[in-house]
Amino acid sequence: MTPQSQVYVTAPITPGKETELRRLLDSMIVRPGQARPDNGLFPFTAFDGVHFARWQIVDDQTLDDTLIYGGPRPNPPPALAFAAEIDGEPDAFFNEMAARAAPGIAALFGCCDGFTPGGDLAGWLRDHHIQAAAGYVNWVGRTVRRVREEAALYDAVQRHLQREWTTLVGEPPSRVHLRLRELIRADIAAGRVTLSPDAPTPLGWTLRKVLNLVGAPLLLLLFSPVIVPLAIIGVLVIRRREPTEPELCQRTDPKHAAALAAVEDHDVSNSFSAIGTLKPGVVRRWAAIAILWVINFAARHVYTRGRLARVRTIHFARWVFLDRKTRVIFLSNYDDSLESYMDDFINKVGFGLNLSFSHGIGYPRTRWLIFGGSGDERKFKEFLRRHQIPTQVWYKAYPGLTAVDLERNSRVRHGIDSPQLGGQEAAEWVELL
Repeated sequence: MTPQSQVYVTAPITPGKETELRRLLDSMIVRPGQARPDNGLFPFTAFDGVHFARWQIVDDQTLDDTLIYGGPRPNPPPALAFAAEIDGEPDAFFNEMAARAAPGIAALFGCCDGFTPGGDLAGWLRDHHIQAAAGYVNWVGRTVRRVREEAALYDAVQRHLQREWTTLVGEPPSRVHLRLRELIRADIAAGRVTLSPDAPTPLGWTLRKVLNLVGAPLLLLLFSPVIVPLAIIGVLVIRRREPTEPELCQRTDPKHAAALAAVEDHDVSNSFSAIGTLKPGVVRRWAAIAILWVINFAARHVYTRGRLARVRTIHFARWVFLDRKTRVIFLSNYDDSLESYMDDFINKVGFGLNLSFSHGIGYPRTRWLIFGGSGDERKFKEFLRRHQIPTQVWYKAYPGLTAVDLERNSRVRHGIDSPQLGGQEAAEWVELL
């Protein structure tokens, strides 16, 4: 199994260079926000292991919100960020980036402070990479290659089913399965269908996962006499402040909303990016760190097969701390419209939204960290929209396929790999078709 990783490389834009940078980014798209896969600066198609990627100008328009707490107002410059979800490890990917797209990367990051052309590009990318505080992968081990092969397999099964319909109609599901499997095995032998075996799971990745699974709870248990009282005190402090914390949920500026809408809904999937500043104080900062740590642990060990809690529409998601953990950017790749995406979370895991986002300045007021907040749908949606930033260049390696499609295709493959399915299992497999 090849595990997935998330990279986030960022650098502040040099004053006076933003116009040039936007011109370069515009040359990489076919329509607003949508990448031309084979563009000359960063040819996404040259990277077989990239699931999603984005080049983005990170320009936080909500920095004035900090003034509601008495300031001072932070003044971070706009930054260029490259974010990607990949197969394998970041270090190997940075080497691949330097080998296959050095001139384009140099042109883009050449608009940023601290970039020196002709230097160690892979090393520069590593130095400017920020590890996510929490990251979610829809299906750990499902590579881009596997996605594409299983999509082609599903199409082949559909073609055989249509051709064989008159002979298979009325047959028991087990017979339908055996016949379609026979036809697909013939396709594989003839080279018309490819189903590559999984690569061996990297030993280092397995060891790190096991150590985290076992070691983290043991450390929490060991230090629980200190952690538990501090956690209780922290929750009580936050609860005391919650009733009077300011809300900033005013209607989104129409121009901002229009700029966001221009880059959305060109495919069955969309990108999402939102940035904001944490509420002041040590308690809020450590609460955010702790909660994102828990989310990351759960995503790493529990939610690894198609669902984040009850939500099935997210391919990848992550939270990244910026500026010494005073700001957070959230990135995701999701299916359907933004409205349905937000509704999905509000209706299914509203408490999770509150836990992870309520530490941001202006969030709708919560009670005990989990109640309220996103329960006020209008306020929550306006808060999120205000903090959302557009993505100038967004790439998806398998357009037209949703996360549910990918899960279905994997289940179809499981049936093809199985010499025989039981009655109920065969019936469920045929229903996929």
